[in-house]
Amino acid sequence: MKKIKNSIKLIATGTYIPEKVLTNFDLEKMVDTSDEWIVQRTGIKRRHIAEGEDTSDLATKAAINALEKVKYDKNLIDLIIVATFTPDYRSPGVSNLVQAKLGLSGNDITCFDINSGCTGMIYALEVASSLLNSGKYQHALVIGAEVMSKVIDFTDRNTCVLFGDGAGAFILENSDTENAYFYTTSCGELDKTLYVDRYIHMDGKKVYQFATAAVEKAILKVLNDLNLTINDIDKIIPHQANYRIIHSVAKSLNVALDKFFLNIDEYGNTSAASIAIALDEYLKSREKVSLEKILLVGFGSGFTYGAGLITL
Repeated sequence: MKKIKNSIKLIATGTYIPEKVLTNFDLEKMVDTSDEWIVQRTGIKRRHIAEGEDTSDLATKAAINALEKVKYDKNLIDLIIVATFTPDYRSPGVSNLVQAKLGLSGNDITCFDINSGCTGMIYALEVASSLLNSGKYQHALVIGAEVMSKVIDFTDRNTCVLFGDGAGAFILENSDTENAYFYTTSCGELDKTLYVDRYIHMDGKKVYQFATAAVEKAILKVLNDLNLTINDIDKIIPHQANYRIIHSVAKSLNVALDKFFLNIDEYGNTSAASIAIALDEYLKSREKVSLEKILLVGFGSGFTYGAGLITL
């Protein structure tokens, strides 16, 4: 099968995090759990919860943050993709609402949402890159946004300690250089290991077993396809689901844990938003980023999983 690289440029990243903080100590008062139990099993200390804001609000504010960082002309945007499974409504999509809230309703913009669980941002990036490289689109706004608190049962200690709300956005353009590559796949299952109806439900042990194998497989797949080694990668930005998953993958790959950028302690699992938020924070932590190879990797319900390499 032909391996297709993408010619894209990451123009800017942006983030929006709700102000309200829910700590482990707050959760101790709500369910039978403890700060020590949560930290030891997940690495999470805090998470942020939206109040009076829906998914499109978070997504729009993350987009504005990205636009303002580089003083980008929003009227150039001709493609908006939002990765989420917690939309404001069943229809219209969050992407359409973002278009309106950015004041772009009169512009010709293709808008649609992607629901690929926590892998959604990687799926969205692959689709956006392919559309940009088709020549039809030139300026893409790709957003991962979730209000997880809408689907959390705060009486279920197995899930309520894990998730938080947030959004992250990327502005992408075409490039003359083939500097990106994405691998997305799925292992469909009917066992309801991880699913959402009114609330999110999860078999934690099965998810952990799947995730550790899937993250490692996705990383190695991208490296092998591009004839790279793990030493060629400057930083890995993983889906922020569980500290122990990342620790297990690092050990299996025989790399130091600091190869991975982690912020799960502050935000918890923000699903499709987590990779975008983490990359934005990583870039803000660096004085200058030039020709760094950044590997994004994630997994989610479905089961979906995948990875992508972007050279900045």
